[in-house]
Amino acid sequence: MSLEELPITLLGGEETTFGTIADGRVALVVNVASRCGLAPQYEQLEELQTRYGDRGFTVIGFPSNQFLQELGTSEAIAEYCSTTWGVTFPMTEKVKVNGKSAHPLYRQLTTTPDGEGKAGRVSWNFEKFLVHPDGRVKRFRPRTTPDDPQIIAAIEEWISDADTEAAG
Repeated sequence: MSLEELPITLLGGEETTFGTIADGRVALVVNVASRCGLAPQYEQLEELQTRYGDRGFTVIGFPSNQFLQELGTSEAIAEYCSTTWGVTFPMTEKVKVNGKSAHPLYRQLTTTPDGEGKAGRVSWNFEKFLVHPDGRVKRFRPRTTPDDPQIIAAIEEWISDADTEAAG
């Protein structure tokens, strides 16, 4: 099954697909957790959404309690993200990112190696996967902040690339 066809349930319970959420845009997929020490990255993720959202880009947050740092209910997650960080990007229901019960999207994304050539399990909360509309993926580990020059350069390159492909 292609990435676009993979089923996704949004935080509010709406069932859709990854392709519908991404909608032909470059997407930064991030496993998030409200009680993680890396949670301030929410602010930088929202800044990316604001900066590039109207240029063919979206952040998609995937709450996960796999590292035991996410709130209990979808309502609590939604309230925390909107009131604490002003999150406007799409968020899904809680998912598993590792193991036999990992969400199908994460089963596919984790086959992508990071900059050091390491693929496999998500190492912690806030691991990032930049997904091009054509299916290419770049992986960034949790401590690589959303405003890291590597991520910004990849977003800008892929937005331009996606625009060119769409126009061609």
